[in-house]
This record gives sequence, structure tokens and C-alpha cells, in this order.
Amino acid sequence: MTEGLDPDLASRAKSELLQSSVHALRALNVEQSGERLVIQGRVKSFYHKQLAQEMVRAVSGGLLVVNSVEVLMSRA
Repeated sequence: MTEGLDPDLASRAKSELLQSSVHALRALNVEQSGERLVIQGRVKSFYHKQLAQEMVRAVSGGLLVVNSVEVLMSRA
């Protein structure tokens, strides 16, 4: 782990998602891997995927944000 990294960044990012008014974002997971914050889980729209990314980026402390969220496409 690089010196100066805040080990609680993933917790803060998850806390931000838990406070979202978008319920789907509350179920996402955020983990720190070295100098990256990785977002994982599933949502129903690309908008929610992007929203999660921007919420995590706001508290990332300069770490790279890796958005591994899967968008579940509904079948018509």
C-alpha cells in the first residue's frame, strides 16, 4: 500500500452510496485495491452506473475509480 493512502476511503465511498436516494446504489459494494477504488454490483440503468461512479469519485481522495458495475438490461 502506498504511503499516505487513507484506508477508510472505501468505507466513506460506501457510506455515500448508502445515503443515496436511489435505492439501487445502496446495494453496490466499494473495495480499495492498492491505489484504486473498485465499485461492484448491479443496477438497471447506465445512468445509475454513472451516478455511482461520480459519487465515489467525489470522495476518492485522488484514487483511480474503477467502475465494474453491471447494467442489467431488461428484456422486452
